[in-house]
Amino acid sequence: MPLAISHMGIVLGISVILWSGVTAGFGLYLQSRCAQYLDKGSASFFALSQITYPNAAVIFDAAIAIKCFGVGVSYLIIIGDLMPGVVQGFVGEAAYDFLVDRHFWVTAFMLIIIPLSYLRRLDSLKYTSIAALVSMAYLVILVVYHFIIGDTKEGRGPIRVIRWAGAVPTLSSFPVIVFAFTCHQNMFSILNEISNNSHFRTTAVVLASIGSSATTYILVAITGYLSFGNSVGGNIVGMYPPGVWATIGRAAIVILVMFSYPLQCHPCRASVDAVLHWRPKRFTRSRSEGSPHRHPLLPAGPRGSRTPEPMSDLRFSVITTSILILSYIVAMSVSSLEAVLAYVGSTGSTSISFILPGMFYYKISAPDSAAHQRLMKEDDEAEDGYISGASEEDGIQSRSLTESGILRRHTRNWRRALLRKLSLGLAIYGVIVMITCLVTNSVFLASH
Repeated sequence: MPLAISHMGIVLGISVILWSGVTAGFGLYLQSRCAQYLDKGSASFFALSQITYPNAAVIFDAAIAIKCFGVGVSYLIIIGDLMPGVVQGFVGEAAYDFLVDRHFWVTAFMLIIIPLSYLRRLDSLKYTSIAALVSMAYLVILVVYHFIIGDTKEGRGPIRVIRWAGAVPTLSSFPVIVFAFTCHQNMFSILNEISNNSHFRTTAVVLASIGSSATTYILVAITGYLSFGNSVGGNIVGMYPPGVWATIGRAAIVILVMFSYPLQCHPCRASVDAVLHWRPKRFTRSRSEGSPHRHPLLPAGPRGSRTPEPMSDLRFSVITTSILILSYIVAMSVSSLEAVLAYVGSTGSTSISFILPGMFYYKISAPDSAAHQRLMKEDDEAEDGYISGASEEDGIQSRSLTESGILRRHTRNWRRALLRKLSLGLAIYGVIVMITCLVTNSVFLASH
């Protein structure tokens, strides 16, 4: 974040962080809205694909699986790269050779990651997630502390407030900020597991998570950038004077990514299972009615439709084991996935953050959609029932009730129409972001 701000300037950089948070939050909000069209506890990208774009479901889930797998591998590579420095920071150069070998540390931390990756529910990872958040909090405190004491200003470069470094550096940092808010791969699991999945509750969760993330990013970006100016590097923790606190900071990064790996394995496993379950959509015609019917293995529609069966223990174990083994082999074989992750992030992250939520909601909320009509009817009946009960209690005349009901229904329809247009705009925005990131990555990799 400090490096991104150095390329954009403080004003533009903060604006991009806030904009990225708003668009990512809107994508999460659309996911929560889409989940209302499905049975409680059955929301997933696969389930939505089956009632919107069934023949493209395998592409969507494959993209999600590849993206999450690539990020998980990058976490293992980060562990292998940072742990030798952590050991040397604590015990000095006298450390045993194997303690500064990246392969040893990747293998050692896999022993911790493996049991965490076999947990079925995200809720089971709440304690490890707390540990990861504590590690992140330490990193934030470390950055702010060095800014306050001012021990890095001696070699500080100039500061850009409004000016930027140019279009190319700015565009190269744009994906860093956009993808920093990517958490959409776990949104459906959260919606399935949360005890209160009301519209108010899920919206509050989205606002709290995106708001806290944006606040943290802005705090670190400004204090980190003002500490080093334009001399700031990509890994700001590595720029601080050697010492126990900076070494603990590197260890905190290791803990953070170690406990984040299971959060990538969870949606990766679900997407792989969906890909393996996928069958092309087939239509047959009823002899008596002549109407198309779905293939019996596919869901017939939302709300009470047939949903994919939960993974058996054997299938769960085989898929999880395969993900772990493949990610371990890749992390042990290569030390950098920069090129691969650049393209995977550009396509996978933009797809699950913007394109898919926008496309799903736009399709499923079409006025002629049976799912949308059913949900509208339920909402109207619930709202009208609430108004009717209040009116009888307060002695309001039926005419006022009718006028109030019509006005409320008109307002709801207007909001739904606006939300549908905005969802299409988010999908288009995602395509623009994807193209921009792909072009920028190609230019950057070609120049190196």
